[in-house]
Amino acid sequence: MARMFRVLGFWTLVIGLMAFAGHMIEMALLFFAQTAVFVLLGYLNFSERTYITMFWGYMIVAFSGFTYWSVFVMGIPF
Repeated sequence: MARMFRVLGFWTLVIGLMAFAGHMIEMALLFFAQTAVFVLLGYLNFSERTYITMFWGYMIVAFSGFTYWSVFVMGIPF
């Protein structure tokens, strides 16, 4: 399970680099921060249950943030 967090770190790094190349600096910095966290968690050797719990917590925060941003900041076009 720890390897999966390193894989997530790799893909967030790839997305961050593409965002940086596309001049989306804020998005790139967000993904670089996620990369650092995922790689760090990948080397901490927690139990599988802990990794799954952390991933669910991450998903709840990420989807809540995405929903908040897309509804309240971007606005819904009518």
